[in-house]
Amino acid sequence: MKNICIDENWIFRRGFVDSLGALKEDPGTLVNLPHDGMIGTDVSPDAPAKSDSGYFVGGLTNYTKYIMIPKEWENECVGLKFDGAMMNVTFDVNGCKVGSQHYGYAPFYVDLTDYVTFGEENRVTINCNTSMHVNSRWYTGSGLYRGVELCHGPRVHIVNDGVFVYTKEVAEGYAFAEAEVTVKNETLQNRLVEVEITVSREVSSKKTDEASKGKCITSEIIDEEAAEVVSRAKRVIQINSGKSETAKITLNIKNPALWDAENPNLYKVKAQVKSLGVYRTHFIPEKTDDIDEAETLFGIRTITTDSVRGLRINGQTVKLKGGCLHHDNGLLGSVSLYETEARKIKKLKEVGFNAIRTAHNPPSAALIEACDRLGMYVFDEAFDAWGMAKRGGDYSQFFENDWKKDLTAFVKRDRNHPSVILWSTGNEIPERGGIDNGYTLATELANTIRSLDGTRPVSNGICSLWSGLDDELMKNQSQKQNSSEGLIDTSWETITEPFTNGLDVVGYNYMEELYERDHEMFPERVILGSENFPKEIGFRWPLVEKLPYVIGEFTWTAWDYIGEAGIGKADYIDENDPRIKTGGWYLMPPTASPYPWRLANDADFDITGHMLPQGAYRSIVWGSDKIHLFSMHPDTFGKIEMMTMWGFTAVTESWNYKGHEGKPIRLVVFSNADEVEVFVNGESIGRKPVSTKRPMPNSAYFDTVYASGKVEAISYVDGKEVSRDILRTTGTPAKVRLIPEKKQMKANGHDVAYVGIEIVDSEGNVIPDAEITLKAEVKLDSTDGQGKDASGCACLAGFGSGNPITEDNYTDGETVTFRGRATAILRAGYEQGKAQLKIFAEGLEAVQEDFDLV
Repeated sequence: MKNICIDENWIFRRGFVDSLGALKEDPGTLVNLPHDGMIGTDVSPDAPAKSDSGYFVGGLTNYTKYIMIPKEWENECVGLKFDGAMMNVTFDVNGCKVGSQHYGYAPFYVDLTDYVTFGEENRVTINCNTSMHVNSRWYTGSGLYRGVELCHGPRVHIVNDGVFVYTKEVAEGYAFAEAEVTVKNETLQNRLVEVEITVSREVSSKKTDEASKGKCITSEIIDEEAAEVVSRAKRVIQINSGKSETAKITLNIKNPALWDAENPNLYKVKAQVKSLGVYRTHFIPEKTDDIDEAETLFGIRTITTDSVRGLRINGQTVKLKGGCLHHDNGLLGSVSLYETEARKIKKLKEVGFNAIRTAHNPPSAALIEACDRLGMYVFDEAFDAWGMAKRGGDYSQFFENDWKKDLTAFVKRDRNHPSVILWSTGNEIPERGGIDNGYTLATELANTIRSLDGTRPVSNGICSLWSGLDDELMKNQSQKQNSSEGLIDTSWETITEPFTNGLDVVGYNYMEELYERDHEMFPERVILGSENFPKEIGFRWPLVEKLPYVIGEFTWTAWDYIGEAGIGKADYIDENDPRIKTGGWYLMPPTASPYPWRLANDADFDITGHMLPQGAYRSIVWGSDKIHLFSMHPDTFGKIEMMTMWGFTAVTESWNYKGHEGKPIRLVVFSNADEVEVFVNGESIGRKPVSTKRPMPNSAYFDTVYASGKVEAISYVDGKEVSRDILRTTGTPAKVRLIPEKKQMKANGHDVAYVGIEIVDSEGNVIPDAEITLKAEVKLDSTDGQGKDASGCACLAGFGSGNPITEDNYTDGETVTFRGRATAILRAGYEQGKAQLKIFAEGLEAVQEDFDLV
């Protein structure tokens, strides 16, 4: 079917719409999709979900659009395609309910054929409900946060996500592949149908983007004339009235360009379907111009896993350098746009990541496409909860009735994408101990995925037994979440063994200590560190490289996110403080994350995309030859460092400690070299070997006394300098520096421009302790407005900082810099023109940047 992006100009309202009268009572606000109805609301200390949601409060929201359904579509099928909608959604057409969807993350399709009036405008109203508290363990956002497509096509058509292409073998200069195309016959006659598949190499073009305006995912434009057709094949099948059938077509592709994370070679697959005529007792030809088409990206690559050779992509062993990602995009809330997702993947690759885990739900199609194009392996996850609840209002209420539908839609959408190399049926599922029929359910979910796609391994993120047991067995278990306590005996292995039936790869959440012991118990088991503590990467990663049956690890998390607020904290207390006995658990939310804690604070990158010390450390562990120099605040010197299991040592890129002159201070260096030397104001304070031992391999610590000026760290290998890093005492704020990542956007409603904002001194140094109040305005050349809504060529979509403790409303144009930085995000509208971003800073001269919308 043809898919038309209809993201432009929806009317957004709060509350529930059940009549035309309700629409008239509230004129609403004009918005472009994707749109998050929660991110623009104020946080509240009384939020039912507390720190789980970052103190955001859910509610009822609705979207209305009048859609013209052309008269010439009258003999066709019509529907709406959603990549996800948050959540408990109902759909009305002209006042009549036509469908509903509970799970906020799964893609789905709504058939409108029997409800719309052809040749007229039809009112589509979509109600979303996130008021069922508490519905998640993190920020969900709300509304149509992944956009909507209008679909139409002939009565004999390819079903939604009905094209599946997979590689069977690569050998002797060929890729041997197979395509499966599922076609539905909505006519009243049995028909013979011709299905044709064309495979072509994707060739990027710098042509103008006129064609992309109808696409909800903005990416590279394909030059159809330059595309090289590498395979074409046909099949004729019979489809009876009201039925669906699948055509299976063999494809042989000569000299294939293989896809992997380092070489993301892509092909485009086009399927065409044409009804040839009616079949009664014999074939009766029928001439028609109705041809249905569908396209998908495809990459040629093979995957195998075993405990001897590990994970192999195209026959080469790969270790997954992974990070978990929640679905939100920081200042934008849950809005997913291709450019935002691609930016995230590019930054993760720069640190050394080659894999992400979509924690803990189906991601957006935009994220998956970005991973295809840029080269990032995906551990694709379906559910955070099955039938047993983790929160009172979560998906567990609907799981029994909906899981097969939602799982099927998720797998069918993603199974063509080469970046997806591993499926996950769930995360830390309470049924892992067998209660609530967990053992058989685990096998059923794995087999369901395998029936839809047998080309990828299936996994599940299994954690220790801090929950998931009946009262009798729970009495002697540690109930600290993901604690290593209680793993001395082999009860975890024996209790969870039936749960692993059907899994090709067993995910271990935070249980690295079991890898070698469990290999002795299950020598055929392939193990994956599906979640891992960020501070432990230094001494855990060598174990991953050493053990062939361990295929990688995924840190929690790669990118900071809203909700689970304060899960990553560090604190410094006196050595006689009784809280030492808690091992850092006293810092855990919700009690230790009071309002206005907002962010998890546990990641390699903050929500604006600025790399944090944790990310610098990980890059060193993974082989970077750079050196990174940090300091610890003088107030922490001599105290005991306490942190949550998801925390990281509290170091900063700062040498600004006015008032602490002459006081002791600790410097921390991350390096992959043999030795490091540190100079304070030109004088060496020592040269030390880089530690190779726990708890922080690849680090060195230097104690000195604070004196303003310059600190320099130099790393040496075999006595020769390989890298250096510098900290300086900065001057007072002198100006605001804007760093736009681009200054031209496509006027397609989906493009974005990130603008870094830095407070600098007269020498241009970022002031790491600057907290300056900022205001942002966007002015457009065609209007007198301030670029705050969907009209015009651009708007201010997000404005804020990486501060994990804030009351900022990321949409109101006001913030305070955090460690000298903030970020503005401009989003394109559908009109060409010019936009000007102007930043006002308290006590400093305003600055501005101009942007072209083309």
